[in-house]
Amino acid sequence: EVQLVESGGGLVQAGGSLRLTCAASGISFADYAIGWFRQVPGKQRQGLACISSSDGGTQYGDSVKGRFTISSDNDKNTMYLQMNSLKPEDTAVYFCAADKRFCTVDAETLGYHGMDYWGNGATVTVSS
Repeated sequence: EVQLVESGGGLVQAGGSLRLTCAASGISFADYAIGWFRQVPGKQRQGLACISSSDGGTQYGDSVKGRFTISSDNDKNTMYLQMNSLKPEDTAVYFCAADKRFCTVDAETLGYHGMDYWGNGATVTVSS
């Protein structure tokens, strides 16, 4: 059974930092494209950051570029999202995901490309 488990969410003041962790079991992150997404109730899920399985390249959504950093530790089968300079509009449920084919932050592509595996989500609340 494949499981992705997020941790590290919580309440933080604007301008602060949090680090989310996603631990995987049942798959090896080294073999998958992986990424972080978030969703606000009533809105479409938003792609934040991805790591390519082919070359380890990263991509970021415009709203988090320069503030968030995705990384992974394949020995620990874990990925991370370091979030700095947090803003109230970053408040959302954050999800990690993995896919055998590819990961994207492009909103249009996310509309028809579903990731193979998802975590259950971690809530991040940024107060003003």
